[in-house]
Amino acid sequence: MARLDQADLDLAASLFEALAAASRRGRGIERDSYGDGEQRAHDIVRREAAALGLATDVDAIGNLTVTLPGSDRRAPRVVMGSHLDSVPQGGNYDGAAGVVAGLCVVAALRREGVVPRSDVAVMAIRAEESAWFDVPYLGSAGAFGLLDPACLAVPRSDNGVSLEATLRARGFDPSPIRERRRLLDPAGIRAYLELHIEQGPTLAARGLPAAAVTGIRGCKRFRNARCRGEYGHSGAVDRAHRRDAVAATVALLHHMEQAWLQHEAQGSDLVITAGELYTDAALHGPSKIAGETRFVLDLRSLSEDLMQAVAEEARHAALRLGAAYRVEFDLGGTSDSPAAIMDPGLRGRLRDLLEVPFEMASGAGHDAAVFARLGIPTAMVFVRNDHGSHNPDEAMSLEDFAVGTRCLLDLVRDFPG
Repeated sequence: MARLDQADLDLAASLFEALAAASRRGRGIERDSYGDGEQRAHDIVRREAAALGLATDVDAIGNLTVTLPGSDRRAPRVVMGSHLDSVPQGGNYDGAAGVVAGLCVVAALRREGVVPRSDVAVMAIRAEESAWFDVPYLGSAGAFGLLDPACLAVPRSDNGVSLEATLRARGFDPSPIRERRRLLDPAGIRAYLELHIEQGPTLAARGLPAAAVTGIRGCKRFRNARCRGEYGHSGAVDRAHRRDAVAATVALLHHMEQAWLQHEAQGSDLVITAGELYTDAALHGPSKIAGETRFVLDLRSLSEDLMQAVAEEARHAALRLGAAYRVEFDLGGTSDSPAAIMDPGLRGRLRDLLEVPFEMASGAGHDAAVFARLGIPTAMVFVRNDHGSHNPDEAMSLEDFAVGTRCLLDLVRDFPG
């Protein structure tokens, strides 16, 4: 029976230290997708895997796979993993913790001489952070042949070089993306498991080291919403004659906040955010009634039906409040990302492996969503992390990391045949 011991935690500590040393820029971490920072991280993991006597492979678009052979090499394999890239000036654990955890699990199995029933693999997935190319799940979706070939023309955000040119410069082959060719066969994967730091404050607030993830929330976003009223003098137009775009927009957002509270009281999974709200800097002023606003309304839930219902609520409220405030709302269309529900059996086993069983939804996207939407049984474990994520202050303790990684080890070790 393999167990996670101090040698595995020492391995994790040394990998986290090496990753930070190779990619710290000022206060933050920069492992740019398909750039030098991400490549250095992949090189570190590949070297460590080889030192452990594990087979490594890099696919045409750069995803790294580390494999511990099982007794039946033809059987569908268990895959663990996450990404190694970061947002600009990010933290050291977002993504990387999942790759390191997977490597610790296979190291523990190998050290104890455990031969799993099927291959156990660890994937270091490329380019999950769309901050660099604005292409969601570039590495994982690309591996399954799911990307629109038009994405090859998308420029990198900091230097304008296209994805295709970037791939070629790094020595990779863009043709699988252009041809929508699968590099991974879903039928060859019996389960995908991902450890990730929690990116919010829930576990820290509850004093818990880890949680099983119920699912990854979908998103329905009104990206280009606007409200048109009429500019006027702030002292000269009485309420009855005003067409105040700011007042109307605030009223709409307040209405959506009240709707959120009602759904929350009913136990529904929902979050609503106005991530952008602004007036025209060329026209607004301290003594003006604002004649226009632009804003974003972001709806997220594990329930597609609830997201649709709340979107309809927003449209109806916009019509009613537009009439009340003598303005016109144009919410526009939505950009949609479906929810990804974790496998109930795997999720339940992860929950039961925790000393204090706890489950929660993920509000952020993860590569696990790609696997789950393809019908691959998928599970995630969150590890407590102070100070949020996507910033230099991410703070995950090795003790909490060990709790989550032990759950993965126990799940992999006892996987049914």
